[in-house]
Amino acid sequence: MPRHRVYAVGEDGKELLGRITTPGMLSEAQKMLASADPRGVRNVTSPEGQRYLLFLPSRRHLGELEGPDSRALLAGSGIPGLDPRAFRRQDFHRPPPADAPPASRSAAGGLAFGPPGPGGTPEAGPGPGPGRGDPGGPPARVRPLTPYIPIGAAVLASLLFAALLAWYFARPIRALRQAFDAAASGDLAPRFGGKPRAGGDELTTLGRDFDRMTARLRALLDGQKNLLHDVSHELRSPLARLQAAIGLAHQQPDKAAASMERIERESVRMDKLVGELLTLSRLEAGAFDSPQQEFSLGELLEDILQDARFEAATNGREVAFSGGADAQLTGQPELLARAIENVVRNAIKHSPAGGRVDVEIVRDARYMRIRVMDHGPGIAQEDLGKIFQPFYRGSSTEKDVDGHGLGLAIAQQVVQQHGGRIAAANRAGGGLCVELALPVAEA
Repeated sequence: MPRHRVYAVGEDGKELLGRITTPGMLSEAQKMLASADPRGVRNVTSPEGQRYLLFLPSRRHLGELEGPDSRALLAGSGIPGLDPRAFRRQDFHRPPPADAPPASRSAAGGLAFGPPGPGGTPEAGPGPGPGRGDPGGPPARVRPLTPYIPIGAAVLASLLFAALLAWYFARPIRALRQAFDAAASGDLAPRFGGKPRAGGDELTTLGRDFDRMTARLRALLDGQKNLLHDVSHELRSPLARLQAAIGLAHQQPDKAAASMERIERESVRMDKLVGELLTLSRLEAGAFDSPQQEFSLGELLEDILQDARFEAATNGREVAFSGGADAQLTGQPELLARAIENVVRNAIKHSPAGGRVDVEIVRDARYMRIRVMDHGPGIAQEDLGKIFQPFYRGSSTEKDVDGHGLGLAIAQQVVQQHGGRIAAANRAGGGLCVELALPVAEA
């Protein structure tokens, strides 16, 4: 027994789902529309503005379509369209009766009229439509969201990963920027730690390099502060003695000659100190631009030792020389002579009265080694690395020993500028040994 089906016929007389309609079905629908029978006919307008006549054909007409006389019925004059009078404007805008059953969307996408189903909505009769095997029906308006879920999840995961990656790379960059800002304001404290982290990247290495740079800057600034302190200290004593001598000359004119002698001596000492400071500063800045030349180290050392022997003899000491090696060196002989002279004079000053200073020269494959050895008290082991610093005076140095502590600092700068090395070590029998290693000029 056929079930009720909802038919929707448009203004062009065609059924919405392409199903066959008979003249009897359309005539019956027109009669029900004219009689305002709310039980089986409706005028509706789609969201696109298309008007349709929805009706429920009787079972008799449905049986005609499925019975043995259906071919004869359809072979006549064709399927007539709907009477245009059924689409009058007042019919489409006529409100449905109050006792009309509610309309709902059927599974085929049309409007169904019928008894309510289990869910409380009118149940549509069976019939072909989209999803029911009818290829001619309208496309479904509601598409499933299932294909978009993995796409959205992938986009969200990509955004999250990009945010984490940006945070990972931006954090050390922000730290470097803060460190540069702090260094620009004068704060040179280490900020990235001295120990490398496991799996460190280029930014971590850059942070450690920044710490090394700031450490070097701190050392230079501390050195400048110490140098200024030492210079002011060294200048304070001769200036105080100068003022005392001038005051004594004013108070006791009969002692003016002795006061002038003191003033002259202190002036010479201050001039020597300022000269040594200028020399050290120029050496550290590389401001000595005298031309390089080849010279004989033996001849240079002989001239230095002649002056050293004369100075040692006036103080009750002697200078002994051993080794006849000689070599041609390339450099600035005036500076190198001053460096060797500073080392020898330092040994003479720290030797006891009647003591001896030994100077020897030894040659090996690459260097000419000059060793200057005294028989003084030596240097404390923990102070050996400090004796080449400006104004350093060891704890074992006698207070009456003249000097400012700049001679060995100047010697170190000169030797290093000539590509050599200078080192100091205590002797087993007492005293200090200072070795200057100078590279031999290639033949």
